[in-house]
Amino acid sequence: MTLHIGFLVFPGVQQLDLTGPHDVFTSAPDTTVHLVWKTLAPVRASSGLVLTPSVTFDECPPLDVLCIPGGSGVGDLMEDDVTLDFVKRRAAQARFVTSVCTGSLVLGAAGLLRGKRATTHWGFHHLLSPLGAIPVKARIVQDGNLMTGGGVTAGIDFALALLGEVIGAEAAQAIQLELEYAPAPPFNAGSPDTAPKAVVDRVWKAAEASRVRRGEIVERVARRLGV
Repeated sequence: MTLHIGFLVFPGVQQLDLTGPHDVFTSAPDTTVHLVWKTLAPVRASSGLVLTPSVTFDECPPLDVLCIPGGSGVGDLMEDDVTLDFVKRRAAQARFVTSVCTGSLVLGAAGLLRGKRATTHWGFHHLLSPLGAIPVKARIVQDGNLMTGGGVTAGIDFALALLGEVIGAEAAQAIQLELEYAPAPPFNAGSPDTAPKAVVDRVWKAAEASRVRRGEIVERVARRLGV
């Protein structure tokens, strides 16, 4: 039976949040991956890459896996009733409800994180609790059928972990080998726990405006949800 996986694709999506796990999932047998949005008009990722949705909200088939990537456009989605309604309806039917990076904030805005353990990008981790989640600092966090991935590149790890459950560990490892996914970065700066303080401070400061704006959005959403 074909596994149907749907990624929300939207203006300002973080390209690697989507394309990392997309490559993993499309390597699996009997799997169809859908890029879902309101219309079929191309959307521009936060990096400028243009992505084309393959199906609209109204035409999207039943999904086994719903995945919400993060990105600069997440703030708008958190107060977009049409998108949140789609996410809630499909989450109620999906076998797995998932996110990468700040996509978890959209799940939170849809009321899907209440009492659930979840993670997100380290720079926005403090915004999980106001949405009713139980924040966990980990690269992948699973709570029942909810699986959330940390920042950006964690999407590849998340996708392999999910496939391990769906098609088995050996088949998932074969995909990892095919993709030669064996990270060996030149710097040990991929986490605020290991990066030099000056680097952490630099990244934290650069994201200040986004952090403040999302904080304000989370406050409004939390009031609406009654969290």
